[in-house]
Amino acid sequence: MNFESLGLSRELLIAIKKLGFSTPTEIQKMSIPDIMAGKDIIGESSTGSGKTLAFGCGIVEQLSPKEGLQALVLTPTRELAEQVKESLRQISTQKNLKVIPVYGGVSINQQIKDIPKAHVVIATPGRLMDHLQRGTINLSKIKILVLDEADRMLDMGFLEDVEKIIMECPTNRQTLFFSATISRDIKRLANKYMIKPTSVSAEKMVDPEKLKQVYYDIPRNMKLSLLVHLLNTENSDLAMIFCNTRNTTDYVVKNLRANNIRAIPIHGGLTQNKRTKNIKQFNDAKAGVLVCTDVAARGLHIDNVSHIYNYDISNDSNDYVHRIGRTARAGESGKVINLLTDRDYNNFTKILDTYPSFTIESVERPYLKKIMAITVDNERYSQDQRRHSQKDRRHSQRRNKSRSYHKGN
Repeated sequence: MNFESLGLSRELLIAIKKLGFSTPTEIQKMSIPDIMAGKDIIGESSTGSGKTLAFGCGIVEQLSPKEGLQALVLTPTRELAEQVKESLRQISTQKNLKVIPVYGGVSINQQIKDIPKAHVVIATPGRLMDHLQRGTINLSKIKILVLDEADRMLDMGFLEDVEKIIMECPTNRQTLFFSATISRDIKRLANKYMIKPTSVSAEKMVDPEKLKQVYYDIPRNMKLSLLVHLLNTENSDLAMIFCNTRNTTDYVVKNLRANNIRAIPIHGGLTQNKRTKNIKQFNDAKAGVLVCTDVAARGLHIDNVSHIYNYDISNDSNDYVHRIGRTARAGESGKVINLLTDRDYNNFTKILDTYPSFTIESVERPYLKKIMAITVDNERYSQDQRRHSQKDRRHSQRRNKSRSYHKGN
């Protein structure tokens, strides 16, 4: 099957060809025909599977440059909003659609100026709610509503905001949900706000035969030394290191740089400009190691990742699956390396219980030269924590409200 067989317009086919795509991915083959037919869709597919192009085709084909704001895409993070924006701009060049990103961490005033010119808005729920409360955005002409990475948005406590946003849109719209996993919460939303949705599920892109998972059981004071040793000895392309907190992320980056390893951080405590710059550096292979938290990294499409390091074992078993799903793609081999200390045993046991089919091999610790760790400036972190405490409390309140909603329903 090729893109021509999916019933796309000549203009859209030209734009797709310019991007170098010749054969649609599985999720594109399964969803584009129904999207083009105007049906509501629940699409299950992993990050990097091509879902942005899938719902982007529907947006580009159905929108008119003369009718104002007609499409809204909700994403959980700023980085994903930027990626979706770039993708939609690239495939809509023949139609001259104005695609505007709307998210927090940057000035709202420029967004207020840009929104009246927009045909498509890519938004995070929190900032979009700010605009709705200010009356600076009008969703009354929305033809297509997309929830991208829907599971992550609900995990982050945005259920109440998402429902309010959905209710601001016309009832006779087309609604598309795309998610790595289809949870009961997503099914509840679909039952409530979608019309006879078609469910499509693409196979995971990770090749289990090419994915090797291992773990090292080590004392806490040797974890950093082992990480540096492995980064220096493993034959890797790009490597992603996952940590559970911002503090640990910066601690790891600082110590890797002190040991001549080019590493860059991604977490919610960085400014948007810094996060965007760091992601570009990593994608351009100017830095070989990306150290990140789950929230900041979710939804990022990064190719050629050969190694995943779990410096911290994730608290959520599903997050572990999302982490390892970034390697062993498209026929390439990949390796997942878990660094376990006594603090990680409970989380690691939960993962093994949840996914009994996983084969995670124990590897003997090599001889290590202990490195002297550099601590992070505590004063700077106390300022960072104060700066973000209000935001964290809001997220916590959203999660609590979300849980209360579920108990009541």
